[in-house]
Amino acid sequence: MKTPLLFLSAEDVRRALPMSAAIEAMRAAFSQLANGHVNLPIRQRLDATGEHGVALIMPCHSTAQKVFSVKVVTVFHDNPQRGLPAIHALLTLADGTTGEHVAVMDGASLTAIRTGAASGLATDLLARPDASTVAIFGAGVQARTQLEAVCCVRSIRQAFVYSPNPTAADRFAAEMTKRLGVPVERGSTSAGMLANADIVCTATSSTTPVFEDGDLSPGTHVNGVGSYRLDMAEVPAATVCRARVVVDHRASALEEAGDLIGPLNDGLIQVPHFSTELGEVLLDRSPGRRTEDEVTFFKSVGVAIQDLCAAASALENARRLKLGVHLP
Repeated sequence: MKTPLLFLSAEDVRRALPMSAAIEAMRAAFSQLANGHVNLPIRQRLDATGEHGVALIMPCHSTAQKVFSVKVVTVFHDNPQRGLPAIHALLTLADGTTGEHVAVMDGASLTAIRTGAASGLATDLLARPDASTVAIFGAGVQARTQLEAVCCVRSIRQAFVYSPNPTAADRFAAEMTKRLGVPVERGSTSAGMLANADIVCTATSSTTPVFEDGDLSPGTHVNGVGSYRLDMAEVPAATVCRARVVVDHRASALEEAGDLIGPLNDGLIQVPHFSTELGEVLLDRSPGRRTEDEVTFFKSVGVAIQDLCAAASALENARRLKLGVHLP
């Protein structure tokens, strides 16, 4: 009998995939990647140059879970001025044994959650155990899930947010304070915000670094998730050069991580400087943080196995919670 096709809306995805579950899904994702149980092509990119937009096609096959996924995501940076989200996406899941499509779900909410969850996992593996203060650059959807995920893995007592748009930062601070029960304040300057930050998350579309390396304290952990093109860079080259760098996926980082490729092309670092993947740290095949004072940097461009594992977890929970709509 054919499996009914289940559609999950953005709200269904959020209900079916709480951050704690998403972080566990990322443990599975990066373990599978490190163990070679994933067929993961580099995502295909289609530019809409005149409209400042791009479509990204991200297929994946997990031999461990016997599942296929395909996500199509569009990113249009002018959309907020139109009153629209910058990111729209849909994801489909198919049975890896029969090829039947089993689910279609909102990919934008899934992307935000799994991106935050990957940073949560990286923070758990790389940040100091006593880290308790967070600085967030960016005040959008991705920034929200970054803070939520960090709060899942560390006892956070204070958070700060910085954005060129003070209204957006104030809205972020009020919302996240209420949601997480952690005091969140708008930072007036990036330097002031970083003075006491143990963990830094950058979730912006900036093409230039959003902070100065000299403002970063020893022992800080940085999650960089906003840049996904070679012409984008949120983190200073000096920070990249002195940090213990861990990436989500080597091949993807070489194609898309502007934060890393800029210093590489300038001769400041060599490829081995960012050859460690998060899954290798997770499985104790490579060291993470080596000293208390070391700066650690997780650079994520986002890879499709994250989508697959997050979507599979969401589907399992949605079935149990009777969420979604069956499509004919």
